[in-house]
Amino acid sequence: MEHTNNTTALELIQPVQIEEVETVSTCKPFIEANTVESNLEEIKQSHIIPVFVKDNETLISHSKFIDSTLSFAGDIFYGEHILKPNVRVSHPIKGRIPEAKHKPVNQLFEWEKTIYYERMAFIIELPSIQAEVDGNLLNLTIGGVKAYNTDNLYSRSMSEQHFKIFIGFQNKVCTNLCVWTDGFMSDVRVKNLDQLKVCIRTLLESYNKNYHLNHLQRLTEYSITEQQFAQLIGRCRMYNHLPNYLKNDIPPILFGDNQMATVVKDFYRDDSFCRDNNGNINLWRLYNLFTGANKSSYIDSFLDRSVNAFNFVEQIRGGIENRSHCWYLN
Repeated sequence: MEHTNNTTALELIQPVQIEEVETVSTCKPFIEANTVESNLEEIKQSHIIPVFVKDNETLISHSKFIDSTLSFAGDIFYGEHILKPNVRVSHPIKGRIPEAKHKPVNQLFEWEKTIYYERMAFIIELPSIQAEVDGNLLNLTIGGVKAYNTDNLYSRSMSEQHFKIFIGFQNKVCTNLCVWTDGFMSDVRVKNLDQLKVCIRTLLESYNKNYHLNHLQRLTEYSITEQQFAQLIGRCRMYNHLPNYLKNDIPPILFGDNQMATVVKDFYRDDSFCRDNNGNINLWRLYNLFTGANKSSYIDSFLDRSVNAFNFVEQIRGGIENRSHCWYLN
């Protein structure tokens, strides 16, 4: 294991004047598995809003969630350049208007069809707030996830609705999201839009970007060898099969075998984050191998695995720095 001492100090790049254009946050997908691209305008104009069955009151729509987040981003980061939301959706719920109920599917006009998506994830980039870690440019990024399958649609409108909200950074080399616990609300439970707005504002105001960036920068100071990497991957694959009494004492890894296979492949082949000529890999690159593999996660587990990737690599770093026991390496 290697501890590198010649790292450069982390500095936030000062906000720059950026031409106001209708640019979408991260034109490349930030999540890929089972999702399709959408946008705020399409959701507002074309997607119906699900309701609570008992009283026919609407749930908080995807568009209101995105709009509220966008509004607070503008208030709290006033004067910064903010890009249009990048939206990904999955699990379509299709329907049709009553007048078309007897029509064959192939004869339906577009205006006779209805649709909404059960799951939605979005990000909003602020490219005027940037930093650099190990030569990678990072943009401040805000976003959230909504999955209607977590709500009880068969109840009344005062039932809790569930959301996930985050603020962190996106690596512009690969569109990987860098999210950690202090910038993540994993299970926001609200009964109306006003309560959701309070949670969004609280998270954005409490986030300390410099503190987060310093932790990301520290990952560049530590490396593991190819042999240690091999043991780490083996232990990750073992974790899900351990007896529960052993799991209780080990920090979890939420990535499955297919994602671990992607991490191994990219360890050798990724253009930006593969091992070096000596077969070693620093923990920043290792972290990005995991966040890259996370793009294959479904929307409802995407943010949880993003945070888990950071926590996992942090415990590896702690084990190296303190020369303490780390089950995944020892």
